[in-house]
Amino acid sequence: MTRRALLVPLATALAAALLVARVTWDSDTFQHCRYLGPSARMYATSWAGLACAVAALLAFAALPRTERRGLTTAFAVLAVLLTPLLLASVYWLYTPDPSGGDDCSGLHLIVP
Repeated sequence: MTRRALLVPLATALAAALLVARVTWDSDTFQHCRYLGPSARMYATSWAGLACAVAALLAFAALPRTERRGLTTAFAVLAVLLTPLLLASVYWLYTPDPSGGDDCSGLHLIVP
């Protein structure tokens, strides 16, 4: 495997790690029933993860056909699967306040 071919698994693994980090920081949006909005690290991990997934796909496309096999292809397929998830995470950054602006007012329907 050449150095260029190693970019695909590296970028895909980084994209997956950034997606996991983004999901773990979902609790940053609320604090004491106050909607704070997405944190800066949520923006950074969402956009960086998407950039890494696209970079992995572009690196795979730039490889000669003789190097597009085995592990490199498997990671390219994983990057294709990660891309819609990362696009959704970027979309969710810009969606409106899920509580409708009334903070935790929706909790009274769930909690007695």
